Amino acid sequence: MASEFPTRAELAAQQLAKLRLLLQAILPANGFYQQKLAGLDTTLSSLEDFRRFPFTTKQELSADQRTFPPHGSNLTYPAGYYTRFHQTSGTTSAPLRWLDTPESWQSMVESWKRIYRNAGVRPGDRIYFAFSFGPFIGFWLAFDAAQQLDCLCIPGGGLSSSGRLKAIIDNGATVLCCTPSYAFRLAEVAEAEGFDLGKGSVRAIIVAGEPGGSIPATRRRIEHLWPGARVFDHHGMTETGPISHQCAAQTGVLHVIESAYLPEIVDADGSPVPPGQAGELVVTTLGRIGSPLLRYRTGDLVRAVAEDGPCRCGCCDLALVGGILGRADDMVIIRGVNIIPSAVEDLLRDFSEIAEYQVKVDGTASLPELSLQIELTSESKIDGEEFMRRLHTRMHTAFNLRIPITVAPMGTLPRFEMKANRWVVAGRAQKSV
Repeated sequence: MASEFPTRAELAAQQLAKLRLLLQAILPANGFYQQKLAGLDTTLSSLEDFRRFPFTTKQELSADQRTFPPHGSNLTYPAGYYTRFHQTSGTTSAPLRWLDTPESWQSMVESWKRIYRNAGVRPGDRIYFAFSFGPFIGFWLAFDAAQQLDCLCIPGGGLSSSGRLKAIIDNGATVLCCTPSYAFRLAEVAEAEGFDLGKGSVRAIIVAGEPGGSIPATRRRIEHLWPGARVFDHHGMTETGPISHQCAAQTGVLHVIESAYLPEIVDADGSPVPPGQAGELVVTTLGRIGSPLLRYRTGDLVRAVAEDGPCRCGCCDLALVGGILGRADDMVIIRGVNIIPSAVEDLLRDFSEIAEYQVKVDGTASLPELSLQIELTSESKIDGEEFMRRLHTRMHTAFNLRIPITVAPMGTLPRFEMKANRWVVAGRAQKSV
């Protein structure tokens, strides 16, 4: 019986054909890539030939939009062809503005349909979008994809967390789309206001926007707080669209959607890294022709599985173990120890007593220091001294550092709807890898 998934060779052939079509479309008309690729032999006899193309960086795109405001020159068609506008969240720099044609938008919608199908979403599901629906691309694509799959789409923009919980329960939502942080926040509000999430209908929580869905302790904690629901991770970016989805056979593994993206994993110098070694994810968008990206350095730290051959689920798409490990510019070095935020998240979410946390990194001194502030759950009936001893021991064992830990008053640490910002970094401790 033939597999439903293309082989590695078939995938490569499809990607090469799409790359050639992409270059044919953008080189005569796209000002950004006309200039960037000037003088380069753009004929491709194999995917390996594509490695001679230069990387594209966010800094280049930002500079281009400053030079050619407001949308830059990375546009393949005249302005009248574009019908969608979005911009990045601007958490690390000035927001990037992004335009899409109907065709480019639909290509990304198709990727979202794959995310849904992988999570078991089917016609008739009731999907609640706990999202503000602002200019950040967020779940806009997911909303359109759900409509095309004949699901009931319930928007949650403009509502309080309490109002959203009531809408989820009253409408019998079966699927929830939100960030991992907001899944925690909704559960916290449900407890405070007497909502019994175990009596609800939510069976799938599709998360994105930050690492978490592929972090074992975070996933377990969310599923504990939402009885009967299973967490499904995916990730993407405004500049690229949805890049990956959770493996159907292995939690904690994301598959890059290689029908829509050509992925690479490179080190800081841009050289390929072998499977099993962490590096930066680089993607080329194969279907977003109206505003394309060639060899885009995403800044996401990932690690490909070391095994050869198809995944346990049967597909040959690139598998990223641990999902997104963090951002290249989020890694901090404390007294010679490399610390990735997702590793701290995994450890802390294993403690059910911790409701929220914040990490502070002081890089102003000659030796950077890291400290942790935690907030306990409202029903924590614990021996404080014993709990702190266990937490200190786990932190020291994991990172070989003695990290100062303080307890914040209940309700004082920030809560998040969109991307969480739990790391407060001052000075020069934060650096790229």
